[in-house]
Amino acid sequence: MSKLTTDVLILGSGVAGLTLAIKTARKLPDHKIMVLTKTDEGESNTRYAQGGVAAVWDLDKDNFEKHIADTLDAGDGLCKEDVVRIVVEEGPERVRELIGWGAHFDKEKNQDAYDLAREGGHSEHRILHFKDLTGWEIQRTLMEEAKKHPNIQVLEHYFALDFITQHHLGRMVIRVTPGIECYGCYALNKKNNAIDTILSRVTVCCTGGGGQVYKATTNPVIATGDGVAMTYRAKGRVENMEFMQFHPTSLYNPAGENPSFLVSEAVRGHGGILKSAEGEEFMQHYDERLSLAPRDIVARAIDSEMKKRGTDCMYLDCRHIGEKDFIEHFPTIHAKCLKIGVNPAKDMIPVVPACHYMCGGIMVDAMGRSSIQRLYAAGECSSTGLHGANRLASNSLLEALVFAHRIAQEIPEKINDWQLQNNVPDWNAEGTMEPKEMVLITQSMKELKEVMSYYVGIVRSNQRLKRALDRLYLLYQETEELYQTTSISPQLMELRNLITIAYLITRSAAHRRESRGLHFTTDYPEQLDFKEFSVL
Repeated sequence: MSKLTTDVLILGSGVAGLTLAIKTARKLPDHKIMVLTKTDEGESNTRYAQGGVAAVWDLDKDNFEKHIADTLDAGDGLCKEDVVRIVVEEGPERVRELIGWGAHFDKEKNQDAYDLAREGGHSEHRILHFKDLTGWEIQRTLMEEAKKHPNIQVLEHYFALDFITQHHLGRMVIRVTPGIECYGCYALNKKNNAIDTILSRVTVCCTGGGGQVYKATTNPVIATGDGVAMTYRAKGRVENMEFMQFHPTSLYNPAGENPSFLVSEAVRGHGGILKSAEGEEFMQHYDERLSLAPRDIVARAIDSEMKKRGTDCMYLDCRHIGEKDFIEHFPTIHAKCLKIGVNPAKDMIPVVPACHYMCGGIMVDAMGRSSIQRLYAAGECSSTGLHGANRLASNSLLEALVFAHRIAQEIPEKINDWQLQNNVPDWNAEGTMEPKEMVLITQSMKELKEVMSYYVGIVRSNQRLKRALDRLYLLYQETEELYQTTSISPQLMELRNLITIAYLITRSAAHRRESRGLHFTTDYPEQLDFKEFSVL
């Protein structure tokens, strides 16, 4: 065990974490910026983003008000309009900065203009993209830019365990305790299994989402909701967790795989049409925007059609697009389809909804401040109010860029007001031993995913939610006993965090007695007139 110190501690190395690190390092060249990532630096949810980043670009056809209106419409009445305006209006400049750092986006043939795509819920073509590898290109750009700053230290294979607050100094801290402060975190060094104490003047949580709480998810295996769970344990405010977005079109693979392969919304924006196995269109029965309706509508439509027809999947017809055009725009999707025996030029692509994105998370204000002092959050782990009850496609990367910038503007103004808390005790592992049966953890993880998938999925009911809460409580008790008696492992901590995420989703869903956005319940199918956030 050792104590590490830094001025700024950033958990996560995706678009939010690295953008923040770069901007803060530039403003504070004499201060130390430490970035923790629990695997390799390049492994993040950002890397898997296919579609692109939404920004008002073609001012002849598009404008801020249109993008704002589309975002508010998708959010189904729960967006914070001031935050939507901030992100939409500041977004294009943040994208220009990214391009200035070396990011490439596709351009129209023989022209300097960008090839802007359109996705579900957008009224105009405004999605900047790099083929179907936009996230990978952004991650590459940020990693290269971060290396130019000697005061950025990236620690790979460090698993953050808990935020350090007054609780660790012996003070009782509950959710209504005023003035809770974050002094850093405890983290497991996966290379030597030592638990280090990392002290910082300010901490920023950029840990991404928690899609691994479901059996079928497009999220990488690292998306276990660590930052949200840590914040909740530290008595920070978390909100809107019932709004888990299911992407309508993950690739249906009978052999099964984790994560599920995403068939980007951009494919439908490029002309792909949702159909049944018999080749019949069905979206006209659900929304006038057809296959380009917002994700919550399309996902529920596919789920409904699958249940009515008794089929395992529906289909995306791209045969009319043309093979050359499809390969040029979606080379990764094309290659993956061929790998499982589907040729998009000749066959319809089998698709099924899969958990994709958390719209709720750590409650933050317009500057990214959480309810815990000296703790900020950005990216998917945060709830800014931009997404409301449903995220508009390709707004996520934009949100991460904007809030990373805003946090990086504020930290330099306050950094000298914050001092390191040096009397923090080391992690106490007394009385624990090596786990004798890893099967206890792996089986509990399997049970957790099944409970959430069967009872807290796209369509919910009071009975399903109650059953889920009952099962989750048993899993919680069993896992806490393991946590108290055995030594820490990444697998145990991920299970513990995912159980917390599952509880927050299910408890929030049970509290919302209406159907709104991504939350649909058969007991309350109507939407209520009042609009409120669910805060836990």
